[in-house]
Amino acid sequence: MKHIRFLALMLLLASSLPGVVAAGQAPVPWDRLSATEQKVLKSFADRWDSLPPQRQHRLIKGVQRWQQMTPEQKARTRLRFKRWQAMSPAQRQALRERRAWFKKLSPERQQRLRKRRQWFQQLPPERREALRKKWRSMSPDERKAFRHRQKRRWQQ
Repeated sequence: MKHIRFLALMLLLASSLPGVVAAGQAPVPWDRLSATEQKVLKSFADRWDSLPPQRQHRLIKGVQRWQQMTPEQKARTRLRFKRWQAMSPAQRQALRERRAWFKKLSPERQQRLRKRRQWFQQLPPERREALRKKWRSMSPDERKAFRHRQKRRWQQ
């Protein structure tokens, strides 16, 4: 039961993200959902017909994605959702903005950033903390110069 409530909350969160599903979709009647979909989306049953069709489709898609996840993927999703819930509205907005910025980058630049993040994550915790400390101790001008040097390196 906890599992289903968690999934419903996760789906609610996912359904609030803009632009996930194209406009112009037809509403889905509650009785056309599978028994599994109805069970997972039970918290939406009383207001299902009043939800916009796009949101209905996002919720259904979320249920389908959840069902196809491995136990490890589900565990990661639960952890991310807990982190999301712990964030302040300002932190959530900043994360949305960073994601939008990232999505606007070229696929090549996105890949470079993913590789750089992976490199950083594989460092020993002490080294990661030392790098974070060094970054925090830099002045805005030093950070700007550092980013400029990195940008030149990436372009070569």
